[in-house]
Amino acid sequence: MMSASLATLHEYSATLRDEVDQALDRYCGFGDGCPERLEAAIRYSLLAPGKRLRPLLTLMAAETCGSNRVKAMPAACAVEMIHAYSLIHDDLPAMDDDDLRRGRPTCHKAFDEATAILAGDALLARALEIVADGYQDPVVAARSCRELAKAAGATALVGGQADDLNEQFGSGDVEMLKAIHRRKTGAMICVSLRLGAIAAGAGDQQVAQLNLYGEQIGLAFQIVDDLLDYAGDEAALGKRVGKDAQRGKLTYPGLIGVEESRRQAESLIAGAKQSLVDFGERANHLEALAQYILERNH
Repeated sequence: MMSASLATLHEYSATLRDEVDQALDRYCGFGDGCPERLEAAIRYSLLAPGKRLRPLLTLMAAETCGSNRVKAMPAACAVEMIHAYSLIHDDLPAMDDDDLRRGRPTCHKAFDEATAILAGDALLARALEIVADGYQDPVVAARSCRELAKAAGATALVGGQADDLNEQFGSGDVEMLKAIHRRKTGAMICVSLRLGAIAAGAGDQQVAQLNLYGEQIGLAFQIVDDLLDYAGDEAALGKRVGKDAQRGKLTYPGLIGVEESRRQAESLIAGAKQSLVDFGERANHLEALAQYILERNH
């Protein structure tokens, strides 16, 4: 399989991001009944400039399975809404207590804490509404809603966040850290890919292969994230660096060292690429994206 170049990936991703941003803007139209300040907070967080990694994965997965990516746009927007909600809540004083996100004040800093909590709540509900209404086939709609709700729930995203809060300053080991991040970060990455495949009408084998790819890039993404927090550029990242180490939080570099962290990230990305072999050239962009995750600096 011949991978797309990173330059080609960046151009392709820019096109997809524009499509996603336009769709997100449309979905932000709540109509009468939504308080203006609440809608402003929702738009502030959801439409903030970002990589849009999860919706891109959804659209790429649909194309990798031989479908038009337009079919997967409702799911793509829904996963970005779940992601935005999780970031709003993650930044709150009771959680990670961050005041900067994507180079801007976090939602609770730009508005207030109560409004930020409600904005996150609204995004979670809106995501499920969009998926439920986005597919004519009721089987696809129901399966997509179930997949998304489970990935965002107590055994996945929320459970990983809970364990992170409980264990992040403890004496845990790298296996515990992996278990946390498979849920906190990896669950939403995997479901993004599965939803794209489901929208494309893919079979169970293709869904499983894309899920394996997601598991590996999800863990690699978190390892690289920890490396960037350890020695990244604050201006490029758009958030504070060194915060985790200063607070004594468990990280991959802190547990296994910088070099071993890099080695594990490289091994995971190699495995992710291998899981795409059966898709042939249709998976070129996913393969290039895996390489980007390894090499990113923001």
